[in-house]
Amino acid sequence: SDAICNFVICNDSSLRSQPIIFNPDFFVEKLRHEKPEVFMELVVSNITRLIDLPGAELAQLMGEEDPKLPGTNSTASGFFRSLMSLKRKEKGVVFGSPLTEEGIAQVSQLIEYLHKNLRAEGLFRVPGNSIRQQILKDALNSGTDIDLDSGEFHSNDVATLLKMFLGELPEPLLTHKHFHAHLKIADLMLFDEKGNKTSTPDKERQIEALQLLFLILPAPNRSLLKLLLDLLYQTAKKQDKNKMSAHNLALMFAPHILWPRNVTANDLQENITKLNNGVTFMIKHSQKLFKAPAYIRECARLHYLGSRAHTSKDDLDLLTSSGSKELQPLKSQKRSRLDTCHQEETQQRTEEALKELFRHVHNMPDSAKKKKLIRQFNKHSAALTPGSDVPTSPAPRRTRSRSFSGLIKRKVLGTPVILERKSRDATPEPERVSKENVHLLQKCGSPAHTSQAKLKSLADRKEESCRRVRGHLVSKDSSSL
Repeated sequence: SDAICNFVICNDSSLRSQPIIFNPDFFVEKLRHEKPEVFMELVVSNITRLIDLPGAELAQLMGEEDPKLPGTNSTASGFFRSLMSLKRKEKGVVFGSPLTEEGIAQVSQLIEYLHKNLRAEGLFRVPGNSIRQQILKDALNSGTDIDLDSGEFHSNDVATLLKMFLGELPEPLLTHKHFHAHLKIADLMLFDEKGNKTSTPDKERQIEALQLLFLILPAPNRSLLKLLLDLLYQTAKKQDKNKMSAHNLALMFAPHILWPRNVTANDLQENITKLNNGVTFMIKHSQKLFKAPAYIRECARLHYLGSRAHTSKDDLDLLTSSGSKELQPLKSQKRSRLDTCHQEETQQRTEEALKELFRHVHNMPDSAKKKKLIRQFNKHSAALTPGSDVPTSPAPRRTRSRSFSGLIKRKVLGTPVILERKSRDATPEPERVSKENVHLLQKCGSPAHTSQAKLKSLADRKEESCRRVRGHLVSKDSSSL
């Protein structure tokens, strides 16, 4: 857990073409190892959202109380269970000992061999040879290397020994703490339009609940459970050869995976059908059960990115529907960022291409073709014209006056008279003052004050121009006389 992510520079060209494996549960596993209390609270809060666990059963799931299992109420049965656990501890390194990663490494040899021999009829149902099984068991306990492909052992020997290993574990693979939760998952049913509970299993909610429950299993249990369910799934796919369906395999493995230790069928009574059907469901959907739900991944990711993490799927659904920009789903955020980058890149390339084309036309020799291309450039808007950052508005057209006085005014005064006339006729619009211009307005005065000063200046200039025109006309008349 100290080095979760490493970067390796590989100079081997043959390995560069290999696909990069990305773990979508990276932040989930990181949260599990670094902050187990936060991880447990996150997962359990979503489990209780799906299934109803009373206070005692919830405390058992959290490990705060000892699990109360069927058939364990009497003192005699408790003493019998303790005696059996002591006998298991004396059996050996692998068989009968608590589950460890070293034990899984030994048993995984059996699983790998069975993957190559799934066509044997009656696999896991037909018992193997007891002498060969004992030899193989001793070899696994001693930690010696075993060559299962030598032909010395039969597939039925290996299959029976795998069941024996699971049956001698101190507790079932799914642990005693999770027993009541699995019974509640089996009761998850669909509802009709009126809100009444039907007899049709709600598969989506069952898969989601199992995903959450498997997340809080001990790491060795979860690793072996994944290997085992994958093996049983592949076995059921070849049931036309081995005659072992998912239900038949569940009958063989439910006592080792889910049933509490040292209980009989009478102790379980009506729960036997639920437990067997539950294992059947696990085998059929094993390829989906070891992936964290999407909202758990998102909560774990938000936890490490410094954002406010949320503890349930309902929180994320509510935030998504409200349209909050801060907590949008990861996929929509990535898509918006990619679209923005793509638009900026496209716009930049377009501007560069237009500038290059404009330079090419400008360097052409003078000709009618060059003038025509320049006119086409000028027809485009200023935003698309190369080399222009700020769009320029077209020059205002001068109003023509046919009177002699208007002609004199245009020759002498120029455009200020026209601008004055337009500013006098047009209705001034209120200007919007931004925060950045507050200090500038304080120094320069208000817009109204500035406009009045300009009008006064124009009036003075007009009066001065009129005096000059009158003086010019008088001098002209006197010269003529």
